[in-house]
Amino acid sequence: MHKKNYHGWKGYIVIALCDFLAITLSMLISVLIVHEGFVLSWDLLYWYLCNLVIVGVIYLLFRLYSLSLRSVGIFDTLKVIVAGLCILCINFGLMIPFGDVCGVRTCILYVLILTIFVLFIRFSKRLYYASKYMVRKNGTRKIRAMIVGGGDAGTMLIREIQTTDKIDYMPVCIVDDDPQKLGKSIGNVKVVGTTQDIMKFAELYQIDEILIAMPSVPKKKIQAIFDICKTTKCKVKILPGIYQIVSGEASVSSLRPVQIIDLLGREQIKVNLDEIVGYIEGRVVLVTGGGGSIGSELCRQIAGHNPAHLIVLDIYENNAYDIEQELRRHYPSLRLTALIASIRDKGKMDDVFARYRPEIVFNAAAHKHVPLMETSPNEAVKNNVFGTLNVAKCADKYGVKTFVQISTDKAVNPTNVMGATKRICEMIIQTIGRHSKTNFVAVRFGNVLGSNGSVIPLFERQIAEGGPVTVTHKDIIRYFMTIPEAVSLVLQAGAYAKGGQIFVLDMGEPVKIYDLAYNLIKLSGLEPGVDIEIRCTGLRPGEKLYEERLMDEEGMQTTANGLINIANPIDIDEGFLWAELDKLYKAAYDEVPDIKQTVAELVNTYHPQ
Repeated sequence: MHKKNYHGWKGYIVIALCDFLAITLSMLISVLIVHEGFVLSWDLLYWYLCNLVIVGVIYLLFRLYSLSLRSVGIFDTLKVIVAGLCILCINFGLMIPFGDVCGVRTCILYVLILTIFVLFIRFSKRLYYASKYMVRKNGTRKIRAMIVGGGDAGTMLIREIQTTDKIDYMPVCIVDDDPQKLGKSIGNVKVVGTTQDIMKFAELYQIDEILIAMPSVPKKKIQAIFDICKTTKCKVKILPGIYQIVSGEASVSSLRPVQIIDLLGREQIKVNLDEIVGYIEGRVVLVTGGGGSIGSELCRQIAGHNPAHLIVLDIYENNAYDIEQELRRHYPSLRLTALIASIRDKGKMDDVFARYRPEIVFNAAAHKHVPLMETSPNEAVKNNVFGTLNVAKCADKYGVKTFVQISTDKAVNPTNVMGATKRICEMIIQTIGRHSKTNFVAVRFGNVLGSNGSVIPLFERQIAEGGPVTVTHKDIIRYFMTIPEAVSLVLQAGAYAKGGQIFVLDMGEPVKIYDLAYNLIKLSGLEPGVDIEIRCTGLRPGEKLYEERLMDEEGMQTTANGLINIANPIDIDEGFLWAELDKLYKAAYDEVPDIKQTVAELVNTYHPQ
C-alpha cells in the first residue's frame, strides 16, 4: 500500500516539475517576444514567483495533478483551458504592481504558451502510445479488427486500441446501422457500411477478429449480429455491458468472447432487490441441496441480503465445504452453519428444524439427471418425492414462514421419471399448503446454463477434446436460462409467495440444441463439420423433443415482475394423493422393478416409455 502511494506521489512530483519548467519557459518566451529582448528586473522576478504560486493553486483546484495520463480526453482539455483563463484574469490584476513587465500582450501570450505546454504534458503518454501504434501499424503484423458499432463504446474502444501497447489490434473498418455515420471516420477508422455488410467487408479488409461494441442494444440484436458474423471465418468478441461506458472502462481488457448467454435472444431477468431484502433480512434461512449449482448460487445471493442465520444443508460434503469456505471468505460476519444430511432422513430433518427453527426454506435438494434416473427410478422417488415430503412436513410442523420448492418444466406432461417425481413434489406442496400457515410455492424453470451436467460444459469438454460434439436429435429444443436468472426467480417467488402457487418464468423462445452446439463451435474459432463434427446420437430414454411450461388446464396469471407468471392450481384429490404416496413409498423401498407404473398411477400425464 505504501509502495503504491509512493509511486503515485512520484508521478505528481514529475508532473509538477514539468509544469514548473512550462511556467519558466512560457514566461521567458512571452517576455522575449513582446519586449524584443530579456532584461532581468525585480518586477519580473516577483511576477514569476507569484505565478508559481498562482498556477500551482489553480491546477490543484482543477485537479490537474490527479489526471490519468493514459485516459485524458476532451473534458480534461476543457479543464486546462478554463484553468488558463483563471490564471489570465489573475495576471491582469498583477499588471497594477508589475505593469512594466506584464502588459496585456505579455499576459495573453504567456498564458497561451503555458496552456499549450500543459496540454502537451498531459497528453504526452497518449501521444507516446499513439506514435508506437503508428510504428507497429506499419512495421509488424497486427490483428486486423472490424468494430461493430460506431457509438460511444466503439469510439472509446478505438481510442483505447490506438493508445495502448497491451495488445496488437488494428481497427481497419467500422460498421454501424446509423446511416448518418456512413462514410465518416472515428479515430481515422472509416465507417464503411451496416451490419448487413459484415461478411462483405470482412473479406475485403481481410479481418481477423470482429469486435462488437454495442453494449446497450437488445439481446435479439446481438443474436442477429452474431448470426451474420458466423458466416465469416473471423473470431468474435464483445464488449459486455453498458456499465463499461458509464464507468469509462470500454477498453480492450473489457472485451471477451461472445458467450451462449449473449445469444439467448432475450434480456436478463431483473428482480426487485428491495422485495428480496424485505423478506430475507434478519431471517433464519435453510437451503437444502445448498452445495449444488442452484443451491450454492442461492446461498451466495441470500448471504448478501443480511440473513440472521444461513443454514446450508447437503449430502455431499465436498460441495458443502466449498460453498461454506467461499461464504466465510466473502461474508466474514455472516452467521453460517453447514450441515451434512440427507433430506430422505426424516428424523434428521425433524432435528434440523427443531434445533435451528428456519423461517424460510429453499428446497433445492434433488436428483435431476434424466438418463440416470431412468435407470434408477426408485432412487428418484426416494429422494425427490419423499425427501421433499419430509422437508415440507417439517416446514408445516415448525411454522416456517415461506417454503420454496425448486421444480422444472420437465414436470409438465412428463415423459421421464425425474419429471414425474418433480410433478409429485408440486402436488405435495400445493396440498400441504392448503391447510398450513406456511406459504408453500414451487418454481418451475427450464435448463440452466452452466449448471452441473448441463449441455454447455459437456459441449465445451467435447470441443476441447477435438470432438465430436454429440446432440441427441437435430430438432430437439429447450428453454434456457442462466444460474443467476434461475436463482433470481426463486428469490422473487419467495417474495410473491401466498401459498400453493407454481411460478413459471417467461424464458423467451426455445433454443435448438443443435444450433447451440453449432454456435459454441463457432465461438471457439473452429468450423463445425470441418474442425469439429456434430453427431446426432438419438433421443435418450425419457427424453422428448420439446419441453412445455404449463399443462393445458393450468392457465396463466401474470405478476408485477412481468416475466414471472403463475400457473393456476389444479384440483387434487387429497385422499387419493396420500393413499398413492403410501403405495409409492412401499414400492420404492421394496425396490419393485416396475415402479414407473406406480408413479404413472399418481401422475396421469406421465406415460413411461
